[in-house]
Amino acid sequence: MNLRDKRKSRADAGMPARRVVKAEAALVGGLLLALFLREIPSLVREARIWRMTGGLRAGHRYP
Repeated sequence: MNLRDKRKSRADAGMPARRVVKAEAALVGGLLLALFLREIPSLVREARIWRMTGGLRAGHRYP
C-alpha cells in the first residue's frame, strides 16, 4: 500500500462523517423550526397583550 492509497482511503473514510454531521445539522435545524412554528401563536398573543397595555408608553402603570 503506497502513500497515494493511504490518502485515498482517508478521504473516503471522511465522507460518511461529513454526511452524518450534515444530517445532524439538518435534524437540529428542523426541530428548531418546528418549535418556532409551534410557538408563533403564543408570541402573537403576547405581542397583542403588550400592545393593549401600552407597550413602551405604559411606563410604571403595569408592574
